[in-house]
Amino acid sequence: MIRILYTAILCFAFQTNYSQNTGVEKSIYNAQTGFLGFWINNESRLFNEISLRSEIGLDVGLRGCSDCTTQYALAPVITLEPRWYYNINKRNRADKGRNNSANFLALGINYHPDWFVISNAHNAYVSNQIAIIPKWGIRRNIGNSNFNYEAGIGIGYLYYLDDNFSETTADLHLRIGYTFK
Repeated sequence: MIRILYTAILCFAFQTNYSQNTGVEKSIYNAQTGFLGFWINNESRLFNEISLRSEIGLDVGLRGCSDCTTQYALAPVITLEPRWYYNINKRNRADKGRNNSANFLALGINYHPDWFVISNAHNAYVSNQIAIIPKWGIRRNIGNSNFNYEAGIGIGYLYYLDDNFSETTADLHLRIGYTFK
């Protein structure tokens, strides 16, 4: 009877450790920066390979010419993005999938509200707009630390809410960040 109890406890312990090492993380927080802004986000597990990323940040816009002063603007952005980490289980088996470090397909929904703009240009503004962009991306840890880098690319639609106008847009992001647990 004691052998059966020890065997059951051992199997349960192994199963618990194994289950913690499969799929996406339950919930992680990230701070990221890139060439065109900085962001804070949370990724929450929905299913084994699917997470929901919610993010708030400041996107940077630049404009310049050869004979004028370069202008910059920082505008708020709110993002909601379901992500499918399609190779997370394979990376976890190789002990490389920590902090959702895997390839992903995502549907980014970005909202740029007309709340405020930080700029060196007088009367700078950003019109209310929403972008829906399917994209492919990759996320990797840097060594065994909580630092990571992320890259993604996609093409989608941008809709200007005030002007009732839409156009095709692209998203290319290159970011480096830190994961908090």
